[in-house]
Amino acid sequence: MYNYGFRSVYRLNAHIILVVKYRKKAINKVILSRLKEIFIDTLNKWDAQLVEFNGEADHIHLLIDYKPDKPLSTLIGNLKTVSSRLIRKEFPELSEKYFYGKPHFWTGAYFVASCGGVTVEHLKRYVENQSEL
Repeated sequence: MYNYGFRSVYRLNAHIILVVKYRKKAINKVILSRLKEIFIDTLNKWDAQLVEFNGEADHIHLLIDYKPDKPLSTLIGNLKTVSSRLIRKEFPELSEKYFYGKPHFWTGAYFVASCGGVTVEHLKRYVENQSEL
């Protein structure tokens, strides 16, 4: 299925992996569920969609559908900033337990791959089959 813009027809999907700072195992089922809500809300504000989401204790996978007029690096930066801020606010105990009292959640880096050579269905299955918490 293709999306239609003012002067474009497109299908842009990206597989994003975000890793917890220091690879700490800070994500549990409650935090994973809250992260999903945060990402859905943030992506809606960017006129993008969360196609698939899953994660493990130290990282998460997102498969997103986004528009060509949105800079992907800026979108990812916003996803990281918003989710980190809200998770730290809602779960203040994480900072002392995992991050030495510092205001961290994600590493500074991220992984992103376009989905040009793989179908969205293959990526969805890959993300769905990640270990559950």
